[in-house]
Amino acid sequence: MARLFGTDGVRGLANADLTPEIALAVAASAARVLAEHDRSHRPVAVVGRDPRASGEMLEAAVTAGLTSAGADVLRVGVLPTPAVAHLVSALGADLGVMISASHNAMPDNGIKLFAAGGHKLPDSVEDEIERTLETHDGRPVGAGIGRVHDVADAEGQYVEHLLKVTPNSLKGIRVVVDCANGAASIAAPDAYRRAGADVVAIHAAPDGLNINDGCGSTHLDVLRAAVLEHGADLGIAHDGDADRCLAVDAEGDEIDGDQIMAVLALAMKDSGELVENTLVATVMSNLGLHIAMREQGIALRTTGVGDRYVLEELRSGGFSLGGEQSGHVVLPSHATTGDGLLTALRLMARMAETGRSLRELASVMTRLPQVLVNVRVSDKAAVAAADSVAAAVDEATAELGDTGRVLLRPSGTEQLVRVMVEATSHEVAESTAHRLAEVVSAVH
Repeated sequence: MARLFGTDGVRGLANADLTPEIALAVAASAARVLAEHDRSHRPVAVVGRDPRASGEMLEAAVTAGLTSAGADVLRVGVLPTPAVAHLVSALGADLGVMISASHNAMPDNGIKLFAAGGHKLPDSVEDEIERTLETHDGRPVGAGIGRVHDVADAEGQYVEHLLKVTPNSLKGIRVVVDCANGAASIAAPDAYRRAGADVVAIHAAPDGLNINDGCGSTHLDVLRAAVLEHGADLGIAHDGDADRCLAVDAEGDEIDGDQIMAVLALAMKDSGELVENTLVATVMSNLGLHIAMREQGIALRTTGVGDRYVLEELRSGGFSLGGEQSGHVVLPSHATTGDGLLTALRLMARMAETGRSLRELASVMTRLPQVLVNVRVSDKAAVAAADSVAAAVDEATAELGDTGRVLLRPSGTEQLVRVMVEATSHEVAESTAHRLAEVVSAVH
């Protein structure tokens, strides 16, 4: 049987791959595992969701699963993923369950689990939950069955937390925020306004069906047009569960996660918050980020692709900033997972503090052209390790020297080998990537 948990929880087509039965079983098993680990008290779980229609169904199933295993449920309703993680810690809960498929289309959904303190569950605990999915023994009865409570003003508690950790007023900043008709449709505009910004909110009217539909962090064109139309200083784009943040400057140019991290790293270095003057990013971050950080005296640690690996490195090294090019940015002093709203507030605070435009701040880093080619293969591990492929990568790396980079790796989810090349020009990056892709394709 394939592992149920992927790199970011359980995800699939709602009511087909991810059914109420699976949601109930996962929740019940999670509660049982928690109870086995600590019998000193009755487990308490925070349950939240994004606004997609299937979330209503899955929330009911998750709640039933948890209470059937004797856990009490604190239901917080529609909230961003980082809000649920924060509330697990703030409310002293043992578990958090977020029902969301993030930036995926509306028909998909997912279940993310958080441990006590709001941290992602370790692989070992996820494996234990999977092993006990079919266990039905020892269900509580009577007063042993879990109870359900709705948390009053859960969103307000999260926004208050964000405001407390925003270092200065955003007065003078005009921002357009694209809420992706998702979980941050109320919280993001509210937080930015209360922090002092002049806010124009778009795609902030979720109806259960329109989440991520031509909007949000995967569709920046509408945001770009709105920024220009309203004469805004910047635009902020969130995804469906608001754990990521991308931006657009006043001229309409995209500011990606790497550039956002560069701006925040310098701000935190100036304020003394950047632990060991170190930033954590994945191997997919642009070479331009490496160059910029080196020039600014900031060390850059790289991890495998996926925010869980960034989180692991941040925790093991005690570092204070990390993230991904896709806009997942983590500030461990204030959040246990990627928080798009916290990221946006910090970015705008730097603009307000310095009086500099986002374009000027982001110019600390020059993005090198980056080309990614996905090659479908029959055995991704064997192909990626082939001698002919290794030789071709070495040759291309030597050709590019210090002005470029080659990254070739098997996909974590599909039978694909991903070939990524960066160079000083798009033409060089593209020709090198396609040449390597041909070598990969020729391996049998």
